[in-house]
Amino acid sequence: MNEALLAFIAPFKRHDNDNWSPEVQIAILTFEVTQLQDHLRSHSKDVDAKRSLLKKVARRKKFLNYLKSNELEKFAFVTKKLKLKA
Repeated sequence: MNEALLAFIAPFKRHDNDNWSPEVQIAILTFEVTQLQDHLRSHSKDVDAKRSLLKKVARRKKFLNYLKSNELEKFAFVTKKLKLKA
């Protein structure tokens, strides 16, 4: 993983080696979504990037729904920290 991504996901880790908790996965997907959005601003006809963006957003939504139904406090923390609509 690159340095920017590691710095982005650091507040969401439960422990030092945590890469698979839902909070970290949401943070990783959010980072990738923002990168794809920046790419699509200058390359608006890149169909593969659009499809990839939609897939990542859908996957992030599934993780958010899981957190919302099982761990409401963590859901509130993640949505507030990442400024996502709940």
